[in-house]
Amino acid sequence: MRSHLGAVIGDPELVHTEITMETTFGGDLDLESIEFVALADRLRTAFGERVNFVAFLAEKGVDDMVTLTVGDVVRYVAARVREG
Repeated sequence: MRSHLGAVIGDPELVHTEITMETTFGGDLDLESIEFVALADRLRTAFGERVNFVAFLAEKGVDDMVTLTVGDVVRYVAARVREG
């Protein structure tokens, strides 16, 4: 997940950005919608169609998007990979 996030936020080595399971996409990383799309594409490429991050995000409200954490996404991806 670190490499995917690093590429999306423009800090490939995450030298300037601390990423933990509690890091929020809205408050900490300030991700824009286009960056969510880029992350979705990277996750689909890495893990296949079973990881449909766009569908996962579509189930979220605006407030949920601000508080969505790296841990939430890691758990989602892990669950989808286990199911596949």
